[in-house]
Amino acid sequence: MDGKKKSESGIRWRWVAMVAVMAIFLAMSTKSSWKSNRCKQQESCKFTGMVEDCCCDYETVNVLNEEVLHPLLQELITTPFFRYFKAKLWCNCPFWPDDGMCRLRDCSVCECPENEFPETFRKPSNVLRKEDLMCQEGKPQAIVDRTLDKKVFRGWVEVDNPWTSDDETDNSEMTYVNLLLNPERYTGYTGPSARRIWDAIYSENCPRYASGEMCQEKKVLYKLISGLHASISVHIAADYLLDEATNTWGQNFDIMHDRVLRHPERVRNLYFAFLFVLRAVTKASDYLEQAEYDTGNHEDDLKTQSLLKQLLYNQKLRAACPLPFDEAKLWQGQSGPELKQQIQMQFRNISALMDCVGCEKCRLWGKLQVLGLGTALKILLSVEGDNHLNQSLQLQRNEVIALINLLNRLSESVKLVHEMAPSANKIVGRALELPSQEVGTLWRIWQSVNNLRSRKSS
Repeated sequence: MDGKKKSESGIRWRWVAMVAVMAIFLAMSTKSSWKSNRCKQQESCKFTGMVEDCCCDYETVNVLNEEVLHPLLQELITTPFFRYFKAKLWCNCPFWPDDGMCRLRDCSVCECPENEFPETFRKPSNVLRKEDLMCQEGKPQAIVDRTLDKKVFRGWVEVDNPWTSDDETDNSEMTYVNLLLNPERYTGYTGPSARRIWDAIYSENCPRYASGEMCQEKKVLYKLISGLHASISVHIAADYLLDEATNTWGQNFDIMHDRVLRHPERVRNLYFAFLFVLRAVTKASDYLEQAEYDTGNHEDDLKTQSLLKQLLYNQKLRAACPLPFDEAKLWQGQSGPELKQQIQMQFRNISALMDCVGCEKCRLWGKLQVLGLGTALKILLSVEGDNHLNQSLQLQRNEVIALINLLNRLSESVKLVHEMAPSANKIVGRALELPSQEVGTLWRIWQSVNNLRSRKSS
């Protein structure tokens, strides 16, 4: 009987030993695989050659952005004209009840008092309608009239953008916001409510077509939305609340890697969106140059005009990347008009989804950047040829503010990706070395098993 027990005990110990050995080999194999994947991830961040569907390469974009575009845009958006954005922030979601939760005070938006934004932005109305009084609970001092003084703003007109859902000519529920006081950053807006917005955008309005089924125009729309999504993720990662107790903000390399860098397609789409919007701005250069940027401060307005001209007619940009994106290849064939209408409706739905964003500050930047994209689409896809811009194109002030601020957001995202990628990969690389610790742990378990068995035997 004792011999039988010893035999059974020996069999059990052999099984334990075999399992331990297999675990060690599996861990070592996994470590090797993770090292291989890490190398692939690092290589995926080294983008070279032409940006897909564009007329400029990654290396040139990085150099131009670093030396020309980013410095100019960073200075331009601080000027009074481009600092104030008009938005309808209190909105009802047209698709589902708004149940979004935001746990940080950074979700809220600091609205501008009426005396802060430029006088020319709030030209008083001579007549106050009864319905205006009702909307403002009978308080005429709360009314902000956004009527444009066309003598001051040459070329600025009140027209509705066909690519967005908000009626840009309806000022009754809109308010001016100082963008410099409301930076795009981490707000704590996470969870099902936040995910549902992007799920709705991608699944309902921007589906992932099977290979070969996505036409060029729909591919453009998908890449623009994906690029914008990547840009937003970059800004969250770059300005993140690292410690809520001490209110410490900084760069979150883990989020940067997890949401952007380890997805090469998202980085490529970010560059595509940047060049697409840049092309819209340069295509409308003659129109934008002719408009006056009057805020009542002559010195500031001259600075704004000077910076804008430097951006529109920069010789380095024109020499290195004269045509960032070629929109002439779109809308070809008999189905062109029908396809344009279909995509325009899809983008309007995406615009309407911004009213479902549960975080007020996120909603502000969502509306601004979607309006900026809608303005770029309006410039590139609604007007044929550069020679017809002055005759056919009509932009309102808020569209131009959104367009330039969007270009700056994308420019900054491209710069941050280029700068943060090496550090993010090093940090993630160190994290991926952890399996070696697990191998050591398993080896100690193996030794303990052997020691225990030796003691049992003795």
